[in-house]
Amino acid sequence: MWNRQRTGSELADPANTSLGHKSVQRWNLPDGWVISARPAHPALVSEAGFIAAQDINAARGPAPRADLAAPGNRRYLLAGLLACGTCGRQMESAWSNGNPAYRCRHGHTSAAMPDPGRPKNAHIREDRILPHLPTLHLLLIGAEAATRRRRRTRRGAGARPQAGAEDVIRYVRDRGITLTYDPAAGTLQAGTCEAAKTVIRKAS
Repeated sequence: MWNRQRTGSELADPANTSLGHKSVQRWNLPDGWVISARPAHPALVSEAGFIAAQDINAARGPAPRADLAAPGNRRYLLAGLLACGTCGRQMESAWSNGNPAYRCRHGHTSAAMPDPGRPKNAHIREDRILPHLPTLHLLLIGAEAATRRRRRTRRGAGARPQAGAEDVIRYVRDRGITLTYDPAAGTLQAGTCEAAKTVIRKAS
């Protein structure tokens, strides 16, 4: 039997287009199936055995989806926030060895021959960036606010804890600030402020 199913694609998560597409199998209508008039080889299992196995499988139900690497479970905290310091394009989310990451191919697609002069692909894992966000936040809010925080900390009263990575992500999203990763310099910069920059390469 042939042509019972066809392969198509759909968004992995319609609410987050940065996750890209996934392949899906869809059933064709029975009148489009092609069935051989005679068996091509002896049956591996009997028809009755095949039906019994399908009944058992249906009774068990779908397997639980506990795999964090599955497209529906992947989480990209910086999706839409990172720009490439080499070409200025928005970096795309890309799962890498079980971890969220971001990459830029500088406009190249697999359907086109690569330009020999094209810069090397930029790639950075999310866990390399997150520890630098509190420092960037301090640079963004300015030295005066940082000084006030240090004074409160020395007095031991009313000291505010340093913002966590997710707090900083909300801060930059709310203000429309873009984070630029420069793979050549190994730096992460907030917006267009040259002073709000931190070095990533030396962090690991």
